[in-house]
Amino acid sequence: MSALAALGLLLAAQAPAPAGDTPRMAQPVPQLSPDDGRTVFAKAIRWIVEQQDPSGAWGHDKVGSLWELNYSKASFHAWQYAGSALCCQTLLVADETPQVLEARKRGLEWLATSPIAKRGNHWDVDSTWAALYGFQCMVQAASHPYYASSEWQSKLRARGEELYEYLEKHQDPAGGWGYYEGPVVSRRPTWSTSFSTACVIPFLLDAERLGWKIDPAVRARAVEYVRRCRLPNGAVSYSFDPIPRRLVGESIDDVKGSLGRIQVANWALVRAGERKVTPDRLRWGLEQFFEHHKFLDVAYQRPVPHEAYYANAGYFYFFGHYYAARVVQELPEAEQEAWHRKLRGEIAKVQRTDGSMADFIGSFYSWTYATSFGAMTIALGLHPERFHRPAATNAPR
Repeated sequence: MSALAALGLLLAAQAPAPAGDTPRMAQPVPQLSPDDGRTVFAKAIRWIVEQQDPSGAWGHDKVGSLWELNYSKASFHAWQYAGSALCCQTLLVADETPQVLEARKRGLEWLATSPIAKRGNHWDVDSTWAALYGFQCMVQAASHPYYASSEWQSKLRARGEELYEYLEKHQDPAGGWGYYEGPVVSRRPTWSTSFSTACVIPFLLDAERLGWKIDPAVRARAVEYVRRCRLPNGAVSYSFDPIPRRLVGESIDDVKGSLGRIQVANWALVRAGERKVTPDRLRWGLEQFFEHHKFLDVAYQRPVPHEAYYANAGYFYFFGHYYAARVVQELPEAEQEAWHRKLRGEIAKVQRTDGSMADFIGSFYSWTYATSFGAMTIALGLHPERFHRPAATNAPR
């Protein structure tokens, strides 16, 4: 028993140390100005740069917590890869200081050369996260003018198409992507979620515009999957079920359990040209996000996933805010700043004194994904022009 305790202390020491006081959640939050947002963003960028490993990655590919001993070893490389991709995406929209440029270069080099994440076992398909966010990072970098040289374009495209190949081979028969296996174990997974599917759709469109080898049918199936996840109550279901879950009590598929999924689905569908996702629909989703924000607050940093009201989990927090900021950018420019002021307050209140953020304490990836999502939430309200899109071609919009 003492050996087990010693192991727990050793593993806990590998995770980033908390910094700052525990935030007061579910309290009135002041709206923050762009100048306040710049302070939050600068602190987050400094933390990301300082936490980079000499290899160019962020984090490691080993078990970092006793909470995660049930996952396959392959999952830790997948989380390292996905977290590193998110850190690089964040640095792509940061001020291009010498420190940022060097960290970004080393990060992209690592992402372009590190082994593609593989499925861990019969149930653990967390390698999907590496493919989803690695692909997004390659598309975003290839769309950035700093990486316009033929050398970088060739490197980014090669890795981006490898990651796309993973997505194509692992798209479930219904059209989505997930990170666990479904009721039937097969080479092509049989379960997926609305949010992991939606998050990559706009980047599939951008990759098509870049001229990469992307099958439009893959994207079309993903769009249809997300469409089918929309429910009559305005929520977006966790996953597509031919017979929806009962929408009674504290269902995760109630609007209050779907606050982040509504945002990412709306953003994906409006980018894909879904006419039913009107500006009024986007506004409604954002209004629900802030009206029921307390359910995200209550779930923040709870150690057991989905134990909060409406089955909210701690890791819904930063994911939801980032995609809410993406939705804001799809509204008329005159409306955007008012929404961003609200988002800044919700991010600033949970930033630690060292600049980092975490909404679910697992191991290294809890800080890399959360700090990246939080920083990009702020950046969308400060420098939306830095979230580059390729020039449009004849691809559908």
